[in-house]
Amino acid sequence: MTGVAVAEPGAVQRGRQLWLTLLALSMAGMIVSVQQTVVIPLLPRLMTVFGVSVAEVTWVFTASLLVGAVATPLLSRLGDMYGKKRMILFTVGLLILGSVVCAVSVSLPVLIAGRALQGASAALIPLAIGMIRDSFPQEKVMTAIGVVSATMGVGGTLGMIVTGLIADRTTSHHPVFWITAGLGVVAVLLIAVSAHDTGTSAGGRLDLVGASLLSVWLVCLLLAVSQGNDWGWGSGRVVGLFAGAAAVCALWVFSQIRLRAPMIRLHLLIGRRSLPANLAALLLGFAMFGSFTLVSSFVQTPSSAGYGFGGSVLDVGLYALPSTVTMLLSSFMAGHLSTRLGPARSLALGAAVTAAGFGWFTVFNASVLDLIGANALQGLGFGVAYAALGALAVQHVPMDQSGIASGVNSLVRSIGGSASGAVTAALLTSITIAGSAIPTRGAYVLSFAIITVSAIASALVVLVSGVMAREVSGVG
Repeated sequence: MTGVAVAEPGAVQRGRQLWLTLLALSMAGMIVSVQQTVVIPLLPRLMTVFGVSVAEVTWVFTASLLVGAVATPLLSRLGDMYGKKRMILFTVGLLILGSVVCAVSVSLPVLIAGRALQGASAALIPLAIGMIRDSFPQEKVMTAIGVVSATMGVGGTLGMIVTGLIADRTTSHHPVFWITAGLGVVAVLLIAVSAHDTGTSAGGRLDLVGASLLSVWLVCLLLAVSQGNDWGWGSGRVVGLFAGAAAVCALWVFSQIRLRAPMIRLHLLIGRRSLPANLAALLLGFAMFGSFTLVSSFVQTPSSAGYGFGGSVLDVGLYALPSTVTMLLSSFMAGHLSTRLGPARSLALGAAVTAAGFGWFTVFNASVLDLIGANALQGLGFGVAYAALGALAVQHVPMDQSGIASGVNSLVRSIGGSASGAVTAALLTSITIAGSAIPTRGAYVLSFAIITVSAIASALVVLVSGVMAREVSGVG
């Protein structure tokens, strides 16, 4: 015996297996983010290609949003019941199928159908977070969640760059979707080979009543939010959708309380430990998705408006590269920060840094350097915040509910993003330069200020909830 510790071959092999699994999940997450952002710059071109109005072409984005909102809690729950790997492969399979449908589409309805299929892949991120929580050692969980979460920003940037490169060379939208289909096939192969379910499956039967009611009120709510600017917030359709969402939501809550095995146990949504994480997710989602659309529009605004950089879609992606780099770097640091500070304080720190980036561009937005510096700061904050958010969402729930807990958190974040899109669109369309439809600089400043406040509020939510939890613990 030499006294030198030697790692067991089995432990080394398991470690390699876990990091290969992380690579596969990260790539799949990146592709999901690519498909979410890749169509945004294409919308004006699709209007010309299909000869349709703005309201009609918006369904290319809205269809994916609605299906994603319904699929996220449903597939997350199925992942807990029957295995997360199976559901991850299913979601990526739907993404590939949807990409192929979009790639061969020659009419708007077919393209929308393909986008709806792609939208189901939104469930992949919470499923991946649940698998990480089940499989990885406790000390590695937050770092792994951080890496997968960072792929959202990476994929969003890559989507813009890919679209920009293709837009410069062809007027067709088909190549973009062939690329996402090809990447999806690679991801399926990696996941099939490397990923393994190690957690306990809950089994049982799906709550079909709860799933149906949840689907109805989510579609009503998000449809009203996403179409409110086009249809008019006081119109009968929008008011009716909001009223319908409230009524069906009440029925859904009643059904979840009454059932012994509901689809979503309400403590995962509004419980004492879950509510702060979900509120923080709502506010961070509002900030992140709002920044995507605001920065894209600001960069492409011609400088003749008195602001903006007159950039292309490709420029939007290139200017976002600093945030991608810093997000990746900070996601790897997230585990170390969590060990020192705890997930809640790490989330507060990340949200505060993100707010500093938004605040910077709110005040200083005259040059490209201002944008690059603000983007780098935002990426640094988001990398830490989203890793901590993913860990908080599943920290206090049983292993067999990790998928649905992460799915609820992801769903709430998506609702925040939808609300952000509606709010910023309303501001940019109502505060315009006289005699034109171009938003004023003040409209952008106000919008960036709102998402800055949203990021600050996210930090305050987790800090205040942490203080209250310690006080309750001290009293007990």
